[in-house]
Amino acid sequence: MKLLCGDGDPTTSEGLRAIYAPPRLPWLRVNMVSSVDGAATGADGLSGTVNNKVDVDVFHALRDLADAVLVGAGTAIAETYQAGGTPIVVVSGRGRVPDDLRGSEPGAVRLATCSDSPGLTAARDELGAENVYVVGSSEVDLAALLARLHDEGLRHLLCEGGPTLLASLLDAGVVDELTHTITPKLLGGDGRRIVTGPPIDVPVTLASLIEQDGTLLGRWLVGR
Repeated sequence: MKLLCGDGDPTTSEGLRAIYAPPRLPWLRVNMVSSVDGAATGADGLSGTVNNKVDVDVFHALRDLADAVLVGAGTAIAETYQAGGTPIVVVSGRGRVPDDLRGSEPGAVRLATCSDSPGLTAARDELGAENVYVVGSSEVDLAALLARLHDEGLRHLLCEGGPTLLASLLDAGVVDELTHTITPKLLGGDGRRIVTGPPIDVPVTLASLIEQDGTLLGRWLVGR
């Protein structure tokens, strides 16, 4: 790995952790990947056809640093998320608990939903009421969710998308950092970009940039 911008040594695991350490707490980082032409998913609709080993290595390093992972229900279902290690908080306005996350150890999987959710009762039965966060009435109040997680000591949060959840977090003005991997591929097609939704205009500042084998790993501080 070669550091093109910023300070630190990305060639060791300790150095890489130092580069990605949050400058303060609480901190919300969103981690996304895309091809050179901006595709966040491949022809199969999954990010696995976009990423590569370099991205996966950093993906795991970021998870190791985080207190909890936030992910949209659609992404968790499509990418077949598995519980283990860092707690996973699934964001679902409908109260969906992905099948692959059912039956997990208590507290390993949590759900953020709203009081009008059709799946609220079933989610409480599956995960336990203490692991279901009801934040908002008709839609998930993301700022309230973050405050709840912070109160529980989960202050360094990592969101892994998808693009719709990232758009909602940006709209709520709660994102501190975007880590964005660009893999050396051109995919074409009509796949989604890393942010899906109405046009936005959010300034970002480059904090660090790492290159390995043509893959670029950027840390962008998000303006509010």
